[in-house]
Amino acid sequence: MLSLKEVTISSSMFSASEKKPSDLDSSITGSFFKNARLAIRVCAAILFVAVTTFILARLIPVNATTAGFLYLVAILFIATKGGLVEATVASVAAMLCFNFFFLPPVRTLTIADPQNWVALFAFLATSLTASQLSARAKRRAMEADERREEVERLYALSRALLLVDISQSIAKQIVRQILLTCEFPGVALYVRATGELYRAGLEPGDVDIKLRESTVRSEVLKGDELDLVVTPIRLGGEPIGSLAFRGGRFSDAALQSLLNLVAIALERANSQKAVTQAEVSRQSEELKSTLLDAIAHEFKTPLTSIKAVTTDLLAESPASLKPHQQELISIVDESTDRLSKLVTDAIQLARIEGGTFRLNVGAHLPNSLVNAALRQMRSVTAERKIEVIVSEDLPPVRVDGELIQLVLTHLLDNALKYSPPENPIKIGARLGENKVIFYLADKGRGISEQEQAMIFEKFYRGKNERSSQGTGMGLAIVREILRAHGEEILVTSSPAQGSEFSFGLPVAQRGMSQ
Repeated sequence: MLSLKEVTISSSMFSASEKKPSDLDSSITGSFFKNARLAIRVCAAILFVAVTTFILARLIPVNATTAGFLYLVAILFIATKGGLVEATVASVAAMLCFNFFFLPPVRTLTIADPQNWVALFAFLATSLTASQLSARAKRRAMEADERREEVERLYALSRALLLVDISQSIAKQIVRQILLTCEFPGVALYVRATGELYRAGLEPGDVDIKLRESTVRSEVLKGDELDLVVTPIRLGGEPIGSLAFRGGRFSDAALQSLLNLVAIALERANSQKAVTQAEVSRQSEELKSTLLDAIAHEFKTPLTSIKAVTTDLLAESPASLKPHQQELISIVDESTDRLSKLVTDAIQLARIEGGTFRLNVGAHLPNSLVNAALRQMRSVTAERKIEVIVSEDLPPVRVDGELIQLVLTHLLDNALKYSPPENPIKIGARLGENKVIFYLADKGRGISEQEQAMIFEKFYRGKNERSSQGTGMGLAIVREILRAHGEEILVTSSPAQGSEFSFGLPVAQRGMSQ
């Protein structure tokens, strides 16, 4: 599971910054209307206290105790419907009305009995405390509703992001889902990996620059527009993109969760694309191997017929053919052998890459594997000096015998092609740590360090060997067969010093059948 580092949104994200004249005008206008609404609510609170006083003093005369209790009820009602400011103003107004109309001497702001001073201040303290508690409870209830709404929106967004279609624009789908679920007036998203940028409700220009800059710098930035915020999207501590939004009312924690959801959606989309591409590549490789195998087999039949004809003609008495005819038939015969080997290598490589071959593992003595490979290559090694260095007491190895013989024949064929005829070729085996190390060394031109990493690729042939008879598939086949055994082939070489290929094979357990 990917570790997701929490995205930190700086508190300065919503702090004041330098604003353009148009932004200042908008801010002043918004502040004016906000203060006007507050003034209206305060006046309404004072009016409510006045109406309550009129009812208690004129319409339904009550004593001071009842009046104080009803004033408290009125203040709690104002605190519930309004806020702390309105409740505080109403508390002071109610205290003055209570003193003026209900505490003797009435219709004055003086108090004759000292005990009434205590009652008056107790009333004021009680009303202020009650209004604060009521306002706090209302604020917490509103915050709880906002958090609940945020959680519901984030849950809806997470479900929507799970249904992102990777065949279409990822950024476009994410932006649209954020607009639908979070109700931001404007949103823009930049994806660093693909360079994709999509916006909705935001004008191009400054926001595009800020999105890229925020990703590169991994910092929260402010845009030229009022309340436009651009924040990076991080995954595993690394910025993978950035998100711009305007007019959002989410809390910092909710915005962090929103950015995390977007980061997970982007990573999930990338993973799905990688899996899809890998599957397409695998199917393409299998199809290619199947076609190559089919085509190679189609070549086998005519090549067999051509080889039979040339062999029959060359077997006739020399008197029946003219010298130039014999020469032409010999060329055809040699070319047929070369093409037949090329087709055989292609079939082997296609089967290996297509995964259609299986290891037939058994215990085999190293000297028997080497001798079997030499017997197969007898026709081409008859005039070459081959030094065999294999001890008779080496333990058996646990391998597919036929495939390892194929490895040795390819290595031997490679050495015969790329080393001078007068130089000997060494083939042998020695005991290593829980393995038997097979090696084949020649005294050829050698292989440069740069080419050593390339010679095992399909169809690659040395820079100085373009005129050789090699197909470029032999060493690729060798590497794949050894990898199927869980081993790797090594090469040690330097120019003008020859080359040595070596590989290890696991020692067979005692009692394993040969």
